[in-house]
Amino acid sequence: MRQIMFAAMIGLGVSIALTPVLIRVFTVRKFGQEIRVDGPASHFAKRGTPTMGGIAILIGMWAGYLGSHLIGIRYDAEGLTVSGLLVLGLATALGGVGFLDDFIKLRNRRSLGLTASGKYVGQLAAAVIFGILAMRFPNSTGLTPGSRQLSFVRDNAIMSMWAVFFLLLVCFLVVAWSNAVNITDGLDGLTAGSMGMALGAYVLITFWQFTHSCAALPSKGCYSVRDPLDLAVVCAAGAGACLGFLWWNAAPAKIIMGDTGALALGGLLAGLSITTRTELLMAVVGALYFAEIMSVVLQVAVFRTTHNRLFRMAPFHHHFELSGWAETTVVIRFWLLAGLSAATGLMLFYGEHLSARS
Repeated sequence: MRQIMFAAMIGLGVSIALTPVLIRVFTVRKFGQEIRVDGPASHFAKRGTPTMGGIAILIGMWAGYLGSHLIGIRYDAEGLTVSGLLVLGLATALGGVGFLDDFIKLRNRRSLGLTASGKYVGQLAAAVIFGILAMRFPNSTGLTPGSRQLSFVRDNAIMSMWAVFFLLLVCFLVVAWSNAVNITDGLDGLTAGSMGMALGAYVLITFWQFTHSCAALPSKGCYSVRDPLDLAVVCAAGAGACLGFLWWNAAPAKIIMGDTGALALGGLLAGLSITTRTELLMAVVGALYFAEIMSVVLQVAVFRTTHNRLFRMAPFHHHFELSGWAETTVVIRFWLLAGLSAATGLMLFYGEHLSARS
């Protein structure tokens, strides 16, 4: 438990201290955000706001994770694990793809960076490497970081799949979650705040999996997850880093996380869903991001079939802005939705545990 607290505090401290440094550096170098021409008119005032703040989130996550382990050596805590490193590695790889996208936007002074195909290549390459490695490194009980069974809360033998289908699932989850979080990152503080809630929920989920691990305490309702305690440390470090960044990203934002942060955080969610055997539960905990990307899918589908728009603008947080809501009103209400989603996911997780024990 102490490792989890240390990870959160270090991630928070590093992120909140590093972000203003990035603000000053990027302001001097004129690394400012470009705004979509077809976006809400109120957003044009944000043109030039420093971007690529996701660098602070990534550094905060790694600092929280590694720092908590260095402190943990003093009381013989669990060391670095394959699961934790794989999830952070996936987030970092996708953050690298986002960094290229942001850098191209800044260099060319436009709102478009990497081409869609270029971004997909980077996402899929990271997903394939993660998927292959996730099925390796069995521990003493034979558990690997990933499982070939599509799960809601625990492995389900009925939904077991071949290795190739597992890799396809990993690719889908990585691309879907990273793009969903990226699409959501359109308002000051929206993604950083909502991500803090989702990762906070997963701190509780992974710690519960650790305290009810089949390896430590075989019983009804136990969990077969390779490194649940270390995954809780990863979640805590990520939540702390997001909240530290939120201090500077809340409206009016002094810096934007950019694709560097959004793609990394989406990759973090995808990696956690796979390594905790909760691929389907993640859709509940992260329902805000699911709804945001579905609003884009529905907008495109409806327009192509009827030539009418379902929303004034997609993703649908812009729909509410164009309907007259203030940006801060949209953000706060979406935070409430994110909190309700995280709470609902926790209730479903605990409810399944009770039913499994009965």
